[in-house]
Amino acid sequence: MRTILDTLYRLSGVAAALCLVAICLIVVAQVGGRIIDGIATMITGERIGLIVPSAAEFSGFFLAAASFLALAYTFRADGHIRVSLLITRIGGRPRHWFEVWCLAFAIVLAGFFTWNTILLVADSIEYGEVSYGMIPVPLWIPQSFMAFGLIVLTVALVDDMVRVLRGKKPSYENVEEGLLSE
Repeated sequence: MRTILDTLYRLSGVAAALCLVAICLIVVAQVGGRIIDGIATMITGERIGLIVPSAAEFSGFFLAAASFLALAYTFRADGHIRVSLLITRIGGRPRHWFEVWCLAFAIVLAGFFTWNTILLVADSIEYGEVSYGMIPVPLWIPQSFMAFGLIVLTVALVDDMVRVLRGKKPSYENVEEGLLSE
């Protein structure tokens, strides 16, 4: 089970990275088209009209997807900002139970957002909502990436809760100490 979960977190991180590559490719294509248009205008006096339709919109969709898909991977890699001033001063059993409380709160919060994002996707499918750009994109597509990222984050939080309840350290503490996941 550990291998499956770690693979899920890594794949989610890889998907986020691919979304960033897609943004880069869109921007390069858009800038390249403008450069070619500028050169054509200087030579012929007319623009060719090279554009990437809905470039800003697609970049926004990919940015949202990258942000949400990276949540679980970043959590497991201790990349999220945590205020550890209080928890580092607590030791023994109180620290354990404070860690449990923090994870429980995070699970409830992530679960709430996950559930509502899934409902948002269902509503977009039911009402056939599309984006307003040159290329109308069914909104459930980018919203599904958000929902999937939140689902994986919630799974990662529950995974760490189980680890802590079993007396092990949460994944982000293993990263702080340079240990691999167990």
